[in-house]
Amino acid sequence: MPPTATRRPSLTEGPIARTLLTFSLPILGANVLQSLNGSINMVWIGHFLGESALTASANANLLLFLLLGLVFGISMANTLMVGQAVGAGDIDQAKRVVGTSVGFFVALSAIVAALGYAFAPEILAAMRTPPDALPLAVAYLRIIFLALPSMYLYNFLMMTLRGAGDSHTPFLFMLISVGLDIGLNPLFIFGIGPFPKLGIAGSATATLIAQTTALLALLAWLYRRKHFLCLHRGELHYLKPDFAILRALVLKGLPMGMQMVVISTSALVMISLVNAYGSQTTAAYGAALQLWTYVQMPALAIGSAVSSMAAQNVGAQRWDRVGRIAAIGLGYSLLLVGTLVAIIYLFNHGALALFLPRDGEAITIAQHINAIVVWSYLFFGLGFVLFGVIRSTGAVMPPLVILAIALWCVRVPFAWLLHGHFGANAVWWSFPLGSLTMLLLAAVYYRWGGWRKARLLAHPPRTGMASAPVGAAAPSES
Repeated sequence: MPPTATRRPSLTEGPIARTLLTFSLPILGANVLQSLNGSINMVWIGHFLGESALTASANANLLLFLLLGLVFGISMANTLMVGQAVGAGDIDQAKRVVGTSVGFFVALSAIVAALGYAFAPEILAAMRTPPDALPLAVAYLRIIFLALPSMYLYNFLMMTLRGAGDSHTPFLFMLISVGLDIGLNPLFIFGIGPFPKLGIAGSATATLIAQTTALLALLAWLYRRKHFLCLHRGELHYLKPDFAILRALVLKGLPMGMQMVVISTSALVMISLVNAYGSQTTAAYGAALQLWTYVQMPALAIGSAVSSMAAQNVGAQRWDRVGRIAAIGLGYSLLLVGTLVAIIYLFNHGALALFLPRDGEAITIAQHINAIVVWSYLFFGLGFVLFGVIRSTGAVMPPLVILAIALWCVRVPFAWLLHGHFGANAVWWSFPLGSLTMLLLAAVYYRWGGWRKARLLAHPPRTGMASAPVGAAAPSES
């Protein structure tokens, strides 16, 4: 008999506003930690190992971003399925999802790691990595590929816990992972004390150790606390793939992962347009992008929290709460993103001076860019919250289509076709226009679309709530 599980966290009861806020803040903290970790690692490499090493890590990290994006959507599909099952009180179904997902991520990560390690030189050469940076990039990337299984499984566990209603534990173990990575970087790069001097490979080694240690510590903690989703000796049959779940993971996960591809490819086009205006404008745009990364973080965190919370309530057939979760999520996004937007407008010059010389031409251009673009992140935040609610039922294609329309049918064409008439301002104004389009389309689909009738699985989890039988119809929300 498995040990008695600890009490399950519930997102289907209690005050929505307080629960959503306390659930969102650890996700926001984890996002900030990840960005901070990447920035600090780049500082070590760029300042102490030179431009070739920085170029090597930039090329390798671009590939890593794509590899992590490959499984982001599948991790999100797992989160939603776990959330719906937990909300319905069907823990057997939740464990089936976890078991099938574990097998999938182990197999996928092993294949990608082995192929990536073997063909790292060819992959980087195909990316046209500069010759002086190629040997450094190969050494760095091969260790990153060794770390990939730990990265995939660690990310999967964190997303699973969020689906089960726990965002605090992932944040605490993210602290461990980031703390180790930051602390070990200089030790392995420079060979301090008993540590070998590995140069740029030392940065990747620090990531490998940090991710693996955090993964093992998280697993030990979950089993020590007898988490209700842990699989024990008598439950190993859950690891046998459930092909209905596996099919849903892929078919529902790929559209969510494709959103990252849509964003990345449109960003490449935008930077190519910006580059045409010279290095000062490109530097200004790069500095503004650094600030925008942090401005959008609350929206991303609230959108993720809303998705997990709505999924549990969809599973419990608590449709009255789903509508209120959406409304409160919109309010929080407006408040938090609006606060950061206001701070940037108040301290525009000082914030940009963190990345640019105070008296140069670039900082003047960057201030102009911010004046046009930053407020549009209010639209982005509201749209992302609506996406989170829409996805919670399994309606994953509409957000992808809406995002593609906003970026590839509005933002990119506007910037491309009109930059000859309005110069760089056409590029800057394409951001508010694209974000507004995304919000309006998301709002229309949320109000009148068929997302409430969507399903993650052909046979949804069995609800344990007597007051809300499985066959209960999803009401149309006003």
